[in-house]
Amino acid sequence: MRHADVEKFCLSLPATTLVVQWGESRVYKVGGKVFAVMGPAFDKPHHITFRVAEDSFEILTEDPEFVQAPYFAKRRWILLQRLDALSTKELKAYLTRAHALVAAGLPKKKQAEFGLEAIAQDVAALAD
Repeated sequence: MRHADVEKFCLSLPATTLVVQWGESRVYKVGGKVFAVMGPAFDKPHHITFRVAEDSFEILTEDPEFVQAPYFAKRRWILLQRLDALSTKELKAYLTRAHALVAAGLPKKKQAEFGLEAIAQDVAALAD
């Protein structure tokens, strides 16, 4: 995926907002909480950091294309060093899951405010 395609996809996820912060980083949030951070378009190669489930964190950090995300690793965030290291389908699946994991961690009131209850229920069902 290209930088612009990742951005378009992230913004298509429910209740997602984009904030440019931490320099020129593109920060994608759901309910005000970060689920992915992409470097600026001028950074090459393009990279992205996102939240993953515990089992994915263990598997992905063994792959040389992924590293524990600086400042986020203890919360199970990974840094994909090149966007083209994954297929479009795989990257979209990881970003969708990152969005869902963060949405599920929001207070119930905020989930309801943003219409995210179904996403939170899906994540809870997977954890069972």
